[in-house]
Amino acid sequence: MFRYIERFFDEISKKRVPVLSVDELQVIGDMKIDGILIYKLFNFFVRLTKELHLAHVFVVTSDSLFLEQVYSEAMLKGRCRYLLVDDFDRETAIAFLEKCGFTDGEKTVAWEYCGGKPVCLLELIRADEKERIAKKMLATRVNQLKDLLDYLDYTKPKITIGDTEYMVKKGGIVSVLSRFADTECIDDQGLDRPAKHFLIKDNILFLDPNLGIIKPQSRLDLLAIREVVKNT
Repeated sequence: MFRYIERFFDEISKKRVPVLSVDELQVIGDMKIDGILIYKLFNFFVRLTKELHLAHVFVVTSDSLFLEQVYSEAMLKGRCRYLLVDDFDRETAIAFLEKCGFTDGEKTVAWEYCGGKPVCLLELIRADEKERIAKKMLATRVNQLKDLLDYLDYTKPKITIGDTEYMVKKGGIVSVLSRFADTECIDDQGLDRPAKHFLIKDNILFLDPNLGIIKPQSRLDLLAIREVVKNT
């Protein structure tokens, strides 16, 4: 497959610079084909870009733990750049909502509940009673987090770190979530690692491998976390 792609890009590059985009690469994170596939794949990407100058390569993933693993690999030092595709900042979100016909009050509600998360803002754009829907979205997320903590009273899920399995404990989860009671982001160091990995894998928290900080996946998640830990 690699030889075919290389020949294909070699031909294409005579007329233009091709761009290879690979989405959701984490699905092959542990796959083995004569060794760990992900290492072979990134070596191939390095060959296409830095060695042969045949193409640009963009790898997209929503799994920030996988991204941290890839970004820390020695073979990629100086050979790749991390590009964060983040939520809108406040100015961009407000300008976007204004174009969608939101009143000043509706813009305030949207930012307070959804921040700059596009998928949440789109849900409010489609809604007639925007504040009611925003509160409903928050209530749903709060109930999901409560259900997760209740689930941890009955079972101990396991998370693999390196080659070792660790139990995820409710106390560790609550300890990590409680750190967001009065801040929007926290340092990656000193946290219960199994709990941290579990919360990131479950798309509750997001790890920025470039800055080493962790934050909730959205403003809605932050508000839900604060509501739940307040009553835990």
